[in-house]
Amino acid sequence: MTAIAPHITTFLRERLPVQRGASVHTCDSYAYAFQLLFEFASQQYQVPPSGLQLEQIDAPLVLAFLDHLEAKRGNSPNTRNVRLAAIKSFMRFCEYRVPSLLEQSRRILAIPHKRTDIPLVSHLSMDEMHTLLDAPDLRSRLGIRDRAMLHLAFAAGLRVSELVGFPLGALSFQPSPSIRVMGKGRRERVLPLWKQTTTDLRAWLAVRGEALAPELLLNARGGPMTRYGFEYVLRKHVHTASQTCPSLQHKQVSPHVLRHTCAIMILQATGDLRKVSLWLGHADMQTTEMYLRADPTDKLEAIERVIPPQLKRGQFRAPDKLIASLHGS
Repeated sequence: MTAIAPHITTFLRERLPVQRGASVHTCDSYAYAFQLLFEFASQQYQVPPSGLQLEQIDAPLVLAFLDHLEAKRGNSPNTRNVRLAAIKSFMRFCEYRVPSLLEQSRRILAIPHKRTDIPLVSHLSMDEMHTLLDAPDLRSRLGIRDRAMLHLAFAAGLRVSELVGFPLGALSFQPSPSIRVMGKGRRERVLPLWKQTTTDLRAWLAVRGEALAPELLLNARGGPMTRYGFEYVLRKHVHTASQTCPSLQHKQVSPHVLRHTCAIMILQATGDLRKVSLWLGHADMQTTEMYLRADPTDKLEAIERVIPPQLKRGQFRAPDKLIASLHGS
């Protein structure tokens, strides 16, 4: 039997961040997946998590764990698939460290991901976005920060991890305002800034102060802004904006909705899906194609270019009531 503790520690502390260059968010997500898995396995085998053995993490246990996520925890199929991806990555890592687990690992790797529905992306209209950006109170320091934070998230189409971890040194005003973003998969991209976005960022820098944190955005205590902190700020200002823009009351506005809104705006302005992909930092154009499904512009142009068939017009005559009653008898 092989103790699992030293292998999972090496995987999370060396394999992911050092050898694979995974982001902090990815490492945290994987660590949480294994926390849930080991707690479940501990209950199944009636042993403490520290006493679990690699041989106990087999395909039947993983399948039972995945069912537990959906049935008991209420997780979506997408979340289930994310947890399964973490487990598969760990098992591939273990194959080379413990060759005797090869057959066990192959069976886990054969577990398929569940197919999921692909809904249209949710985004805001420009009027809704303007109202949201006007919601922070610019007479306060935190209001100035919130405006700059919301504006940067929207204008640059940043992921929430990219936004809260954005370093102060990656913002440049010369020769032209731009930001350097280290995105998903360690892909770096440079994005220009609108004049108004630059103005909001300058206003925040003027009141930010000499904080020790290297991040551009700070919380009320002077530490780095967290994803949960940003989500709280966003919910607060969405509630404020919904008082003057009622359509926001019926929308679930998450940080990623701001990214989607940016993508739709760029697509409508340029009509070029490749530019949207470059702006958002997508590795695969297929990921960017979801915005084509959400934007009706191309469909409307297609309708306008197609000559509709000339159909014969008909006229409906209601049947005589007496005859109709005889048909029903």
